Amino acid sequence: MGEHLRAAPAPAPGVGTAVDWRAKGIWQPGPPVPAAAFAGANHHLFGGAFTWPVLVARRAALDRNIATLARFCARHGLSFAPHGKTTMAPSLFARQLAAGAWAITVATANQLLACRALGVPRVLLANQLLDPVPLRWLADELDRGFEAFLFVDSVAGVEAIGAALAGRPGNAAVPVLAELGYPGGRTGCRSLDHLVEVAEAAAATPRVRLAGVAAYEGGLPDADAVGAYLDRTRAATTELARRGLLADEVIVSAGGSAWFDVVADRLAGDWLAGHRLRVVLRSGAYVSHDHGFYADHTPFRRIPDEDGLAPALELWAQVTSVPEPGLAIAGMGKRDAPYDEGLPIPLRVRRVSGAVEPVAGVVVTRLNDHHAFLAVPPDADLRPGDLLCFGISHPCTAFDKWRYIPVVDDSDTVVDVLETYF
Repeated sequence: MGEHLRAAPAPAPGVGTAVDWRAKGIWQPGPPVPAAAFAGANHHLFGGAFTWPVLVARRAALDRNIATLARFCARHGLSFAPHGKTTMAPSLFARQLAAGAWAITVATANQLLACRALGVPRVLLANQLLDPVPLRWLADELDRGFEAFLFVDSVAGVEAIGAALAGRPGNAAVPVLAELGYPGGRTGCRSLDHLVEVAEAAAATPRVRLAGVAAYEGGLPDADAVGAYLDRTRAATTELARRGLLADEVIVSAGGSAWFDVVADRLAGDWLAGHRLRVVLRSGAYVSHDHGFYADHTPFRRIPDEDGLAPALELWAQVTSVPEPGLAIAGMGKRDAPYDEGLPIPLRVRRVSGAVEPVAGVVVTRLNDHHAFLAVPPDADLRPGDLLCFGISHPCTAFDKWRYIPVVDDSDTVVDVLETYF
């Protein structure tokens, strides 16, 4: 893998916000407290600084997961641009970049703007950017030294960049990755011919620079389908190079959090003759992992000898009612927990006395806005006031529900606060 592009320095971890009555899960009825000061006050999770529900992150799991993917990428010769849309947490961006990430990936113009404001020096925008105002802003920022790569999957997408920048001052060309998709998939050119057409348009348009090829395999059903698609991505890149459409330095990017082992197997290595190749993985959900969807779908189930991830997020909620035998209501719901890829998973209960016990057999059956319905076996004996710890499924729709997420150590003491910017 070529190292011709400089490593990205870490951004500032935050912008100095304050915790006050608007911070869900934190009990702060008095004057605002700087988030850094709150994080440094050694609050205990069960010591009165929090109300319920509250989402917390385990520091040990975050540390493990960041280090695990950094090692995986180093071992397989991949650059890493973790998908920032998962967390939109600058302190996690800083830690990911400090661990060796080459860039941060985002999904929208607003997330691109947030990364620039937060000091992230290099960003991949894994979508077409079609609006002229953000495109003009981006061109100005590129002239100031910012690095950003856009995806394009249509001639119209290329033309939108050219039209937005026509006649404007500045010299920077917007670097783009031509995206190859697959039938029924999310985005991307559906055929090699279409990809070539888009690449030729990018190569011919002033203020646009074709930097490589992008792919996203996350919607495919199995490893065979993913492998075949990535093989087509590799062949398409080779064809663009054969046609003289790629420069000396080429980026090829792929990878969600479910198939990065197949990405490493099919795309890693120096396979593009005559070019300096950088293969960029874009996994995002790994940083927190989960107890549900990604616990079942992580590549480390297929490659257990390579490493493993740990679920970092816990949602603590209070049992507010036990209205009938076999039913308990917990005070958390769709406003607080992801539910698109599975409902929260009860892990343990902390009794009013402070005793912690397992909750085998307790299941979340449905969620309202602020209520979770729990099916409770007789031996669970849940009571109003008990605190339940839930694991979550699909972190990409968990972080966005919380502006502040306390980070706790193994003794349940707060050691940091993640601030999110969705």
